[in-house]
Amino acid sequence: MIQLVAFLGNYGPEYANTRHNAAWLFEESLPWASRLSWSDKYKSKFASVDWEQFVSWLPEGTNVPAGTVAAAPKKLSFMKPLTYMNLSGEAIGEAARFFKIPPEDILIVHDEIELAPGTVSLKWAGGLGGHNGLRSAKGVLGTADFWRLRFGVGKPANGNVADYVLGSFSPDERIILSQVFAQAAILFGKLLTSRDPQRLVPEWGKKKCMA
Repeated sequence: MIQLVAFLGNYGPEYANTRHNAAWLFEESLPWASRLSWSDKYKSKFASVDWEQFVSWLPEGTNVPAGTVAAAPKKLSFMKPLTYMNLSGEAIGEAARFFKIPPEDILIVHDEIELAPGTVSLKWAGGLGGHNGLRSAKGVLGTADFWRLRFGVGKPANGNVADYVLGSFSPDERIILSQVFAQAAILFGKLLTSRDPQRLVPEWGKKKCMA
């Protein structure tokens, strides 16, 4: 089961609304985000919560599969690396080593230029799609066998990709993103309370979430 969630982004107000910070924007949009207590640890903003308490934060009627409680970790940990995107693996690796969390129990949330805006995708392992944050995580963890929750931001028809991902979302893109985040929050709850995240891939492997 997932024990550690890393939301990738760049620290600082100048990056707050950029495409590369889609994961941080998603975290901030979660209905229970204000309940997390963040501190500076493991080269990141870090928060930890008892698993059963986390379940109590989920919307009424959320179905936690039978047998999950017995298999669940004692705590769920969340982090927003402060190393900047290209060195995200340093923070992830430090926390994973301290808590002895294997890569297969780590979920990395990130932007994805290979997916169109309005798309959310749950993926296990595989290629890195040129994402420097994932490349850093693989380098530190020694494997790409970890979970990813990807938010499509598209890519420019012309121009520099780095400038594009460090550019701010347009007003229209923010509307699309809010629709995606609302549906992805449902997936997120299911993902963190599932003994077998793979069962969610058929529905959420690449899902359009626009109204």
